[in-house]
Amino acid sequence: MKRNIFITGASSGIGKAIAYAFGKNGDNLVLCARRLEKLEEIKKDIESKYDVKVDIYKLDVTVYEEVVSVVKEAVNRNIHIDVLINNAGLALGLDKFQDYSISDMEIMLNTNVKGLLYVTREIIPNMISQNSGHIINIGSTAGMYSYANGAVYCATKVAVRFLSDGIRIDTIDKNIKVTTIQPGIVETDFSEVRFYGDKEKAGNVYKGVEALKPEDIADIVLYSANQPKHVQISDITIMATKQATGFNVHRE
Repeated sequence: MKRNIFITGASSGIGKAIAYAFGKNGDNLVLCARRLEKLEEIKKDIESKYDVKVDIYKLDVTVYEEVVSVVKEAVNRNIHIDVLINNAGLALGLDKFQDYSISDMEIMLNTNVKGLLYVTREIIPNMISQNSGHIINIGSTAGMYSYANGAVYCATKVAVRFLSDGIRIDTIDKNIKVTTIQPGIVETDFSEVRFYGDKEKAGNVYKGVEALKPEDIADIVLYSANQPKHVQISDITIMATKQATGFNVHRE
């Protein structure tokens, strides 16, 4: 029986790669992101390649009313969500804490923490009622190793890690798995967003090092979701070979 995989932030980068990985695996998809036009392209391409159904929703995870509406519509359409992948997230800026824009701080907190809370809180009651499900949260090595000029982003990713642990504890009597995936340096449009569209600055982040690809993370997410019923992977940390901790990267 095909599973239904609910993915946030599915229009690009890691989220898009995860969508393709699960589509190739034969799973139906519920893809959410703010850019509906990108989701329409992905839906068309995946459905042309694989025998799966793809539902798409325009969703800003920071708006609770939108989250409620999307989840309610999916439930009303008898889409039982088997795997939730909380991928939506971002970093903005790279400044000393005392110089940081309050607006950028709030956007990171709202997206990386509150967005995850909203989506999970709306979906988990259905998993509890069907006594099955898997929640996979995309964290970061930034949630393990803080680095200069990234205090708030790092704090949001610590929150992801500990929310995962807390949810796992609170659902211990149910057949619900909770996994945190903690990637290191991954070459996506992440840095371009962080630097407000400055492609040169973004490119320098990956200069001189073979960074991870979105597909590398997608493979790990799929592996975690494909374990037997009695096996729960709680945490996976994945880094580039030339990366030791968060910002400890060797460049050639």
